[in-house]
Amino acid sequence: MSDPEKPFFVGYLPVPQALRGVLLVICVLFVSGLAGFGLALGTGQDDPGEGAFRFDYGRQTVTGVVELTPYPLLRVTQGNDRIPKGHTLMLAGGGKTNVESRAIPLEGQLAQASGVLLERGALDMIQLRGGENGLSAVEGAVPDMETIPMGRWRLAGEICDGKCLSGAMRPGRGLAHKACANLCLLGKVPPVFVSSQPVDGAEFLLVTGPNGTPLPQRAYDYVAQFISVEGDVERRGDLLILRMDPDTLQVLP
Repeated sequence: MSDPEKPFFVGYLPVPQALRGVLLVICVLFVSGLAGFGLALGTGQDDPGEGAFRFDYGRQTVTGVVELTPYPLLRVTQGNDRIPKGHTLMLAGGGKTNVESRAIPLEGQLAQASGVLLERGALDMIQLRGGENGLSAVEGAVPDMETIPMGRWRLAGEICDGKCLSGAMRPGRGLAHKACANLCLLGKVPPVFVSSQPVDGAEFLLVTGPNGTPLPQRAYDYVAQFISVEGDVERRGDLLILRMDPDTLQVLP
């Protein structure tokens, strides 16, 4: 027969005095274990660095030469305290939109760009104001803009959208991260390849299709995954551009 004096837990009855200490220890260990597990997950993630809309910088206005890669860029010829001459800025519109319709008529011309800077480490982008307030032609001689070929590379890393990566959002993991990035890329926001190893000192490369075409549709299946890819790299100012070969895309373990 069972011992009638032995404490026994019944959910709808008060906890026996003899079991309260044991249950308290179990609860403390369980909660501490969950907290430790969460901490381990957090510290185990790569730190993308601080990134944000830099409203604290105020509106940024610079002048430069508009180029298409096919994604719009501004090769800065007249900068300011935040954006130096010689810098190459990626351009984007509000939300998950591009500025292609405004940039194409100005390709190869001097233009004034005005908007809010997004910045994450060495990667930045300017979100232009609407209409001609954001991008408009200016008079002046157009200087020669050099493009430096850097050969063919095989890189490992991740394809992201340049706007969220620059600071519009904190880069994440999983399906939600992939879906968000693909929505930006479908809106023709400049895509960026985050390399696991620096390429000529740069971790971030604007990525296009071969021969300077838009990112191939098949590459969207590889967005937000750790992949390897081959392609030709070129330098425009201080920005590297990877012209990827979609036939070499491969998901890495």
